[in-house]
Amino acid sequence: MNGRRNNLLLIGLTLLLAIEGACPSIARAAESSKPGTLSLVLENDAFHGMDRHYTNGLMLIWVPGRDAPTPGWAMMLARLVPWFPERGEIRHGYAFGQSMFTSSDIDVGNPPLRDRPYAGWLYGTIGLGVESGRRLDQLWMTFGMVGPASLAEQTQKFLHKVFPGGEPQGWDTQLGNEPGIVATWQRSWRGVATSSLFGAELDFTPHIGAALGNVFTYGNAGLTMRFGNRLPDDYGPPRIQPGLPGSWDFSPVSGFGWYLFAGMEGRGVARNIFLDGNTFRDSRSVDKKYLVGDLQVGFVLDWSDIRLGYTHVLRTREFHTQESKDYFGALRVSVKF
Repeated sequence: MNGRRNNLLLIGLTLLLAIEGACPSIARAAESSKPGTLSLVLENDAFHGMDRHYTNGLMLIWVPGRDAPTPGWAMMLARLVPWFPERGEIRHGYAFGQSMFTSSDIDVGNPPLRDRPYAGWLYGTIGLGVESGRRLDQLWMTFGMVGPASLAEQTQKFLHKVFPGGEPQGWDTQLGNEPGIVATWQRSWRGVATSSLFGAELDFTPHIGAALGNVFTYGNAGLTMRFGNRLPDDYGPPRIQPGLPGSWDFSPVSGFGWYLFAGMEGRGVARNIFLDGNTFRDSRSVDKKYLVGDLQVGFVLDWSDIRLGYTHVLRTREFHTQESKDYFGALRVSVKF
């Protein structure tokens, strides 16, 4: 398992170096106009020597540059949403991702019914954001498939061949195919409290939000603290849902910048298909917990138009027969082209 963790870290560093080598301009000072920002988010429990429950998530994000024309649908929707501010900068973006979930022991072909079901989630997301001063409202519409059509089984078995760790045996028991839709809203207030410590900047960003759909339905609230030099005017690195919100875009710096961050979030969960099972057919399920929390710590490194970030996440137990908390890591590489 340590070998898998080292391989994942090596992949992240290789991606960063490859992007830098392919785009020499990103080593220079940030330019005023860029076509957009491309981000890769990888979440995996192998960063902490585990292989269970929420075991892997991958998301690719594209946000057009600030000088790109805002599509008519984004302008219209931003004006129709009643809780969006009337004035502010309207941004939009697109994401594509896959998440996978397994039982506690992937060597067991027929896991106990009290254990977490196998499941996969393949999805696409359209995101809309309106920033007004130090407040960011975000609305995401996510569409996808749960079940064998998510191709999570094939993805995990392929990864286990590339990074040997034993072939997972329980995918024959996974949730059945079901189309999924989730509408998610988040509001963040950047830097509601600011200070300085040891010559560096310190700020606090609270957030609230909600998700509604047959895949996830929950309400959430939390707080993120950042500490570093020349804190950028954004809302932290993105995470895969469910998780603490960040911003899909980031503010470039001239030269080198860094910050450390810590955050916490509580969620009241009404629906989680990966625990409750399929909506319209019989499937495996477990008795979920209605209150779930995330604690996270990490760092961000900015160099001109490149951002590299890593987060260590602790998630409280999500179902009643779960024996212990879950840990996973989140690695992010973002580049402005």
